[in-house]
Amino acid sequence: MSQTLITRLLGVATVLLLLIAAGLGLSAPLDIHQGSLVRLMFVHVPTAWLSYLAYGGTGLFGLLYLLRRERRWDRLAMASAEIGVLFTVATIVGGMLWAKPTWGVYWVWDARLTTTAFSLVIYGGYLLIRSMIDDPERRARISAVVGLVGTLYVPVNYMAVEWWRGVHQTQTLRLLGKPSFGAAPVYGWVLLTATVAFTFLYLYLLRVRGILAAREEAREERELLGEFAPVGEAVRG
Repeated sequence: MSQTLITRLLGVATVLLLLIAAGLGLSAPLDIHQGSLVRLMFVHVPTAWLSYLAYGGTGLFGLLYLLRRERRWDRLAMASAEIGVLFTVATIVGGMLWAKPTWGVYWVWDARLTTTAFSLVIYGGYLLIRSMIDDPERRARISAVVGLVGTLYVPVNYMAVEWWRGVHQTQTLRLLGKPSFGAAPVYGWVLLTATVAFTFLYLYLLRVRGILAAREEAREERELLGEFAPVGEAVRG
């Protein structure tokens, strides 16, 4: 099976799963407390999951680069970090849309929100470091270390609602399991479907961005060789 076909099949599966998740979310019954606002949960929670997955991927691919010294792992680490930053922004925006009608404000310096915002500093710095180092091997080594350390953000952010008192609700899965929360049983299935769909979305975006990064790297190497070619010909002449 060709690489192009695999990418297309992954893309088709991703679109289908997202459509199924959207259909389930829109057809789910309204929440007894939040009404239609609860449907934001079916996007907000999977988006947060995808950011965790992406940051974990950055650390994993960085570790694989340190162990194997293969450039493809560095490219995937970079791609995963970019995806993580993108979906962290989406998580924050979705959370703000949810916070305004429930808390009365778009933002509070709650532990979960603060650590989420701090992740943009960590991984924004990761991407900035990459742009400042020209040597590919040195850039990959330093980025891998930063990416590995940065993954500590994931458990800290996840447990922030347990370790520090704040206004953010506890883990969603715990709330869904409490009868007092008043959530419809179907909410769990919708969240599961949406989470699987967003996992496929991550894999698809990672694959596409990795392919583009490989092409960019190959083009840069060709351009570099082209710059040195006249010098070599002049020396031989």
